[in-house]
Amino acid sequence: MFYINSRFKNSFFLAVFFALSSFFSNKIIAQENEEKAFSPHHQIGVSINHVHVFEGRDDEGNREVLSLPAWGLDYTFQFHEKWAIGLHTDFIIEKFKVEKNLESGDEKETVERSYPIAPALMGIYKPNEHWSFLLGFGGEFAKEEDYFLTRAGVEYGYELPKDWEIFGTVSYDFKWNAYDSWGIGLGIAKSFGGK
Repeated sequence: MFYINSRFKNSFFLAVFFALSSFFSNKIIAQENEEKAFSPHHQIGVSINHVHVFEGRDDEGNREVLSLPAWGLDYTFQFHEKWAIGLHTDFIIEKFKVEKNLESGDEKETVERSYPIAPALMGIYKPNEHWSFLLGFGGEFAKEEDYFLTRAGVEYGYELPKDWEIFGTVSYDFKWNAYDSWGIGLGIAKSFGGK
């Protein structure tokens, strides 16, 4: 009969234990990394916003700060863990009057804006899973006149189950040779296509 001493037996079982625990812990870590691995995906978001205009005018032509209700509709394609592009569109759902700069820069005039729509092509940097910094350009379109704009923004998102997300957003629109506005909003988004 073959005899194994107890010291060798203990060492053997200890080696097998460590080998198996190493194997299973590597499997678990690999599964977690697979779950957390980035894959490109699309996102559609809707937000309810307030757009603020400092150059607003009341019916008598007096200066007033306007707070205008708006909707936001955002499409984003995240192609890298930290980078995305998107088309983010604001819909102001009111008519209003605003004082705009003329081409010369020295003179101003009061103009009316009827339910302007402001899409912008955005570049998005995501330093982590919650924060996004946005910069892009586009236009504000209304029946009276169209303006070129540059938009900068910051968003904070919180992931929900099943690829849903709630987010808060703050943005600033610089409308060339016109007027500026800033907006604040709260929205919900859904990711699809590989996340």
